[in-house]
Amino acid sequence: MPETAFTADEMMTIAAARRLPNGAVCFVGIGLPSAAANVARLTHAPDVVLIYESGPIGCRPTVLPLSIGDGELSETADAVVSIPEMFAYWLQGGRIHIGFLGAAQIDRYANINTTVIGDYDKPTVRLPGAGGAPEIAASSKEILITLRQNARAFVEKLDFVTSLGHVSGGDSRAKMNLPGKGPVAVITDLGVLTPHPVTRELTLTSVHPGVTVDKVVKSTGWPLKVAADVATTPPPTGIELQVLRELNDRTARAHAEQA
Repeated sequence: MPETAFTADEMMTIAAARRLPNGAVCFVGIGLPSAAANVARLTHAPDVVLIYESGPIGCRPTVLPLSIGDGELSETADAVVSIPEMFAYWLQGGRIHIGFLGAAQIDRYANINTTVIGDYDKPTVRLPGAGGAPEIAASSKEILITLRQNARAFVEKLDFVTSLGHVSGGDSRAKMNLPGKGPVAVITDLGVLTPHPVTRELTLTSVHPGVTVDKVVKSTGWPLKVAADVATTPPPTGIELQVLRELNDRTARAHAEQA
C-alpha cells in the first residue's frame, strides 16, 4: 500500500487521537480508544497521562493491551493503585480530563450500550458489559467516543443503556446532576459527530476524505442532523500512519508470540 493511502480504520484512529490534548489525564477504554490514545501519546501528546480501569497510571505500553488486566499496562506505568482509589480519588474526585470510550451501540444523544444486543434476558449477543464505563461517562470532565458507523450500531433506541451521554437531550444531563460535560465528539470510520450546543443531539460536522454526507446519513439508524457547513477531516500525515502501523505491527507480533 502506498504511504499516502490509508484505511477507514486508520483514519478513524488518527482522527480520534488528534482530539486528545497534550498533558491531559485520560481514562482509556480497551480496543479502539486504547489505539487512539496511544497514537496520541506517540505523536503530538507525549505528556498525556493514560489511566486504565485496573489501576495503572501513566501507562506507556509498547503494544496495545488485550484487556485492562494486561501486564503491559502495569509494567509500563508510573504507578499502580487499587481500583477503589482509581474510581473514588481519580475519577469521582474530578481528576480525569477525558474519558475515552468505545461502544456496541449509540443513540442520537450519545448514550451507549456495551451490555447486550437484543432482549436482556435472552440476548442475541451478550457484550463485555459495563465495567467502569458508566462512572467514566458520568464523572470525566469530557467524553470522547469512537466506533465504526453503521445502522446496527447507530440506533434509534438502545437495546440497553449502559452509560449515559446527554440522556434525552437539552439540559436533561444537568438535571441528573452528573458532574462531567458528557460526550463532546463521536469519531467514526466515516466522520465526526458533535452534540448540538442546545439540543445536544449528535450532528455531523466533519466527513473523512472520500466519504460523502449521504453515506454517513444512510449509515445512521435515525434521521441524522447535518451541520450547515460540513468540514473534511485532514488526512493522516506520514508520521501518524507510521506510528499507528508500527504500533499495530508490534502488537500483532507480541500477541502471536503469547498465543
